[in-house]
Amino acid sequence: MLEYVFIAFIAIFCIQFLYYIFIFGSFAFSKKKLVTTTFNQPVSVLICAKNEAKNLKENLPFFINQSYANFELVLINDCSRDKTLKIIEDFQKEYPNKIKIVDVKENEQFWGSKKYALTLGIKAASHEYLLFSDADCKPVSEHWISEMTQHFSDKSIILGYGAYEKIKKSFLNKLIRFETLLTAIQYFSYAKIGKPYMGVGRNLAYTKSLFFSVNGFADHIKIKSGDDDLFVNQVATKSNTSNCFTFNSFTVSKPKTTFKSWILQKRRHVSTASNYKASHKFLLGLFFTSQILFWILSVVLVAFLFNWVVVAAFIFVRFLIQNLVIGFSAKKLNENDLVVLTPLLEIFLIFVQLFIFIKNTISKPHHW
Repeated sequence: MLEYVFIAFIAIFCIQFLYYIFIFGSFAFSKKKLVTTTFNQPVSVLICAKNEAKNLKENLPFFINQSYANFELVLINDCSRDKTLKIIEDFQKEYPNKIKIVDVKENEQFWGSKKYALTLGIKAASHEYLLFSDADCKPVSEHWISEMTQHFSDKSIILGYGAYEKIKKSFLNKLIRFETLLTAIQYFSYAKIGKPYMGVGRNLAYTKSLFFSVNGFADHIKIKSGDDDLFVNQVATKSNTSNCFTFNSFTVSKPKTTFKSWILQKRRHVSTASNYKASHKFLLGLFFTSQILFWILSVVLVAFLFNWVVVAAFIFVRFLIQNLVIGFSAKKLNENDLVVLTPLLEIFLIFVQLFIFIKNTISKPHHW
């Protein structure tokens, strides 16, 4: 029996090796693309907010004070019950030529749908080139618009990085940022090899004409989440998608501070992924399965000391390759402090993902 376990272990190692070297390595070891053309077309920045008065008051100045010459800020109040509308109206009074407000009223057919609110915002946007973020985010630089939109010179979808603030002495914070880092490595890598499958709404750009060419969110309007990743999964191709991961193109958000709230957030994200294209679900599922099996088979073989020298060598090589890939990627995305904790964070994340998978199988989250 242990011989079969050993053969399975070698097979799983090979799968992990292929993923890290040929898929994730395509991003980790790549050089930043130098964009030589100058993009100076007008841009609409869209932020959809639902009960985000506090975050808007804190973060809107970072969007308003962008150095880009020609842009408008489209603020979408999605049926908020707090002072969100008042906050954005106050900002509009101060910057009347820069801010446009879309006040979304409750609609029985689309109740609670961010996609409905975003669609109204996109329709109201004055410009062809759209850049998206969230109310709990802020750009790390005044050059955010410039850095993200320069890729519009030859592409219609731009995938950016949405980081989370660092909180000292918080294991949960490191786990959240590690999961965010791994997700970014995956979607940047798949886009790099010509199979883009998702983006994050905290930092995403695409053209208005592309949005309407596929009737917007119509194909998945009944799914409450997925305004970012499902749309990208639907329309992104090898020829129309570009990665942007220069530091000045990042946004940063406030992370969850309790496991309960973070798990709830991740449950929504995972449930959305079940609607990806079959090829994407297969590739993502195979990697996750191989991760779990690598750890299980490693423990079994080491516990029984079966070919333990060979097994230990394979484990070492796998960790070496993984640390190189994650290390180079983390350097690109300014997450260097996470690299040393990779094995520990990976184990915790696997348990969290298994819990979420089981929980979502029993009952799916139904709110945004």
